[in-house]
Amino acid sequence: MLLLALAVGSLALGRYPLPVATVIEVLGRKLVPWNSQPPAIAETIVLQVRFPRVIAAVMVGAGLSVAGSAYQTIFRNPMASPALLGVSAGAGFGASLAMLLRQPLIIVEASAFVGGFIAVLIAYAAHRAIRGASIVTLVLCGMVTSALFQALISIVKYVADPVEILASITFWLMGGLSKIGVQEAIAVSIPVLAGSVILFALRWRLSLLSLGDAEAASLGVDVKKLRFTVIVCATIMSGATVCVAGIVGWVGLLVPHMARSVFGLKPGKLLMSTFLMGGLFVLGVDDLARSGFEAEIPLGVLTALIGAPFFLFLFIRFGQRNWQ
Repeated sequence: MLLLALAVGSLALGRYPLPVATVIEVLGRKLVPWNSQPPAIAETIVLQVRFPRVIAAVMVGAGLSVAGSAYQTIFRNPMASPALLGVSAGAGFGASLAMLLRQPLIIVEASAFVGGFIAVLIAYAAHRAIRGASIVTLVLCGMVTSALFQALISIVKYVADPVEILASITFWLMGGLSKIGVQEAIAVSIPVLAGSVILFALRWRLSLLSLGDAEAASLGVDVKKLRFTVIVCATIMSGATVCVAGIVGWVGLLVPHMARSVFGLKPGKLLMSTFLMGGLFVLGVDDLARSGFEAEIPLGVLTALIGAPFFLFLFIRFGQRNWQ
């Protein structure tokens, strides 16, 4: 209910503020036709401009949060996040390269998705190439891959036209939802919802995996197959969010800890609460980004400004109890 209330309130916020009653009238008229006729400009703003952005904000937050929770579980590492295997850096490089080549927006988004997947494949291939590799080596391979793609992003920025292209690349890398339309909202919603459904179906096996590989295998879990499935789902969700919104950090790291602190560790309840809290968090931050200042602040900058101190607060408040 809180997410629904915030979504309706978000539709009323912006440079052209609307009464909440008008927003409800516009939405209600689409669901149940009646004689009411809201202003045409209000209908255009609500349905064509703000509604796709609200949906995308919820999906970006939910996707990053659920992916972060899945990574933290399979890696048994409270510091794991969608950036762990290089997804964010790989997607950032793909998008930056497409912008450098002056490609249209749809190619930029597709390149981001492909870049994220290539980064994960490199990390996973390196992990497989190491005989007797443990889960720690996969984490280290992800860190190395992320550093490699960060270096490639720096090269792209170094050779980019400083007047036009460099500014576009820098702004995109800071994350934002200002260019979201209906197509982008659909493009991020489908993989996030599909990935969340699959992870929800695997929630009990996933919780067994958090006990350790040997313990999970003794209980009948195919550890390698399950871990690969979870990584693919989490990577698809993370890549989809990056390709429409750029790099939005801290969400996948912070929100799963918030959900565990409030709702506990029961698998189904934790996954659902992580999904909803992630959507709530990014939607609220995006409202602040586009309505709280004279000019719109990049979403990734605000999530870092809010997320870093709040993460530190959680760490101090709950100590080591929630990190083991």
